Amino acid sequence: MELKNKNNMLFGTKIYNNKTNEIGLLIYTWTNSFADGDIEYATCVDKKGKRYNIEMDLITPVEE
Repeated sequence: MELKNKNNMLFGTKIYNNKTNEIGLLIYTWTNSFADGDIEYATCVDKKGKRYNIEMDLITPVEE
């Protein structure tokens, strides 16, 4: 699978995952193309260093 519109401009941004209620770090964003449309995703890491993909609508940037 090739990532469409991969962008690492937000690398290292601290995020709040609204799905798991945990803090993580954003690595890069990308677009996932489905038959009925495109959805923006982010690849992030949690506190344990595990990488995961999540829809951009489910994360919020954290300001320190």
